[in-house]
Parts: sequence; C-alpha cells; structure tokens
Amino acid sequence: VEPHKGFFGDDTGLNGVRLLCDKAGEVTSSEGPRGAWSRPESCPPGQRLVSFRLRVEAPRGLWDDTAANAMAAICSGGSLLEGRGGPQGTWGNWSLPCPPGAGVCGLRTRLEPPQRGGDDTGLNDVELYCCS
Repeated sequence: VEPHKGFFGDDTGLNGVRLLCDKAGEVTSSEGPRGAWSRPESCPPGQRLVSFRLRVEAPRGLWDDTAANAMAAICSGGSLLEGRGGPQGTWGNWSLPCPPGAGVCGLRTRLEPPQRGGDDTGLNDVELYCCS
C-alpha cells in the first residue's frame, strides 16, 4: 500500500496482494512500483480464506484516482481479516464464498502500469480462486 501523499501527490493506493499459504509458501500478485507490504493478516489455525472484498475509489475525472485501496477477507470459521489499506472509496460486496471444505488457493490481479506523468492507480481488481 502506498501512503497518502497529500494534495499535490499522485496516490496509487493498493499496489499488490500476497497470499501466505500454510504448507506451500506464498503467492504474490503482480506488484505496482509504489508502497510497502503491511503486516500479514492470518486466519486462525485450521481455517482457510473463503471470501473477500475490496475498498475501491470510483473514477474521479480530473482528480487523483487510486482505484483499489484495501482488501478484507473472511476465514472459514468467520474471522474477519482487514488489510491496512487507505480510507478512500467504499467497500464492495463480499465474493461468493468457497464451497464447504474448500479455501482460497490462488489469485489473479489487474494492475495498471505506470502512466509516465499521468494519473497512476496501481491495483485495479483482484480474483481469488478456491480449491478443495
């Protein structure tokens, strides 16, 4: 996540998502060039991620756009995980949950490349995939 730069800065918000897996290491989305990784959020032992949502800022025309700013997820036991993203935008709907016994096992993201003097947004969308 890139911290807010103030009135004259070009903010990008969320720049990447990383899944830390129980037994198989980690999976990282495409990453924008800005920001820093925040503290990891984890499901309680024996639980899996099963649903998520994004906080997204709608396009603002001539003003600075950020697109995705934060991500939240629900674990199979009902625990809520919320990343340390920016406050811009509104929370979207929760994704359909993974089927019983399944959990999130992969991801795909949409990332805007740097605009070279234009308005950068960073991460624009996330898809999470379920596996049994």
